[in-house]
Amino acid sequence: MKKIRWGIIGTGKIAHTFAEALAGTEDAELLAVASRTQEKAQAFADKFGFAKAYGSYRELAEDKDVDVVYIATPMASHYGDAKLCISGGRNVLCEKSLALNTAQTEEILAYAKEKGVFFMEAMWMKCRPVFLKVTEWINSGKIGEPRCIKADFSNYIPYDENDRLYRPDCGGGALLDLGVYPLTFADAIFGTPDEIITTAQISADGVDVNNSIIMKYSDGRYVSADNGFQLQLSNNALVSGTEGFITMGNWFHCTSEATLFNSRHEEVEKFVCEPEINGYEYEIREVHRCLRQGLKESPMVPHADTVRVMKLMDECRRQWGMKFPEE
Repeated sequence: MKKIRWGIIGTGKIAHTFAEALAGTEDAELLAVASRTQEKAQAFADKFGFAKAYGSYRELAEDKDVDVVYIATPMASHYGDAKLCISGGRNVLCEKSLALNTAQTEEILAYAKEKGVFFMEAMWMKCRPVFLKVTEWINSGKIGEPRCIKADFSNYIPYDENDRLYRPDCGGGALLDLGVYPLTFADAIFGTPDEIITTAQISADGVDVNNSIIMKYSDGRYVSADNGFQLQLSNNALVSGTEGFITMGNWFHCTSEATLFNSRHEEVEKFVCEPEINGYEYEIREVHRCLRQGLKESPMVPHADTVRVMKLMDECRRQWGMKFPEE
């Protein structure tokens, strides 16, 4: 089978993790990497075995040997980097959150459609076996009618003015970096809420360091999520229904296990699936599957889902009065 030739834009921490998964994927070829400097690109290429190293993103975007580009830059850069790659005719897997707001997101996706390239938000949670098992349990009625979702994502991260998470010019804040997971999880199960009630602690730099989100539905269903950088939570998830409930282990977005209980709190089934590499291999396989089938978007992470979640995050920021410099 012909290998899929990958390029990576950005050489930060997430790019290293993704490159490790690529290196362990048999039908992936590590072809090119681009950074802001030739030195950083070459160091990354040498570490992981990429054949080419570019000192500019444009060079990689215009490399016709690259089948698909993984964008691993800060959130505020996704809009420009994605459009650059699309203009070069490259297929794209772009790290979440896809952009800063709905307008940017819709523009990127429309441009990808216009140019006829594959485009997918790198929402790796949706490609992982545990997430797929949980949604299978729910859709098959194992917990009856799902009524409540509780999912948190909050880690203690010491303040550093140079850290992208605390910088508004990088698209920082807990919502786009962490909150996107509980909201994506809830959207996959419940869809769009009828009401959002939310509050946040906004730093002196202008980003949310903690937030709490409640989503209400007209039939009584609700979602509760706490996200942030100043509290360490267990980061687990619970989906409760009329005939049972499901728990997902700590760090629910990338957990290796989920447990199904009946309404008497008795364990019915436990699903355990340890990652084969580091968990990113599942979204890589999904990209490969889509490219080989000629798909322009993934059924696992469709464009419509990405847009719906971005609209939820826009509404949260609207209530907080939080804007990014680029908006």
